[in-house]
Amino acid sequence: MGRYFFILLAMFPVLMQAALPAQAVAADMTEVVKTLEQGYRTLNDLQADFSQQTEIASMKRKERGAGELFLKKGSGGQALFSFNYSKPKQQIVSNGRKVWYYLPENRQVMVSDVASLFEGGNSVALNYLTGMGHVSRDFTIRFMGDGRDKKGNYLLELIPRKPSRAMAKLQLAIEPQAVESFIREGRPADPFPIAYSVVFDSFGNRTAIEFSKVKTNRGMRSDRFNFKVPSGVEVVTPGQGR
Repeated sequence: MGRYFFILLAMFPVLMQAALPAQAVAADMTEVVKTLEQGYRTLNDLQADFSQQTEIASMKRKERGAGELFLKKGSGGQALFSFNYSKPKQQIVSNGRKVWYYLPENRQVMVSDVASLFEGGNSVALNYLTGMGHVSRDFTIRFMGDGRDKKGNYLLELIPRKPSRAMAKLQLAIEPQAVESFIREGRPADPFPIAYSVVFDSFGNRTAIEFSKVKTNRGMRSDRFNFKVPSGVEVVTPGQGR
């Protein structure tokens, strides 16, 4: 279904190389993880710009993408998402039951069932992507290096307890303001405190995503995630022929 779609299954992550830590860790790892998990519990929807860079190990090549994403927890607990790429032009939408992968230049949309799409361990990637996962349950976690980057973000390395092809390792940068708020007030300042993330898949590929202009819990409508196939566009259902 295209490299970018597989990358998104490997979850959230542009390339901001983690610089050598410039300062000591002010919070312990438990406090950073609790900041992330408590934020997730209050996250109902998310809108953000993203920029993405993927390093393809077998081809020794880099690919870049950018666009806007929308995420929402459905009423039944399912994940709703829409990745609208401006570069390259494409759209990936799910209403929690189906996933549409639209390639305007090809005049083609591929449709898959969510249940089959995320089988075999890939559900961890989906849960993390939508903020519905339990980080300490699904991952073994440790600080990277001294635990901070040059901007003061806390750097976590997460190894899935059940690795899949889509995710062998995950790195997260957690904004320090959210951690400080959690320590001071018992709750994070932001339901989505992730500045950027990097995913490594089982093939040695690396995908990083940086988030900006993040807006949370704005009461996003669920009908945003129902994709309407444009006139004249071919619908392809993998495994069922045309």
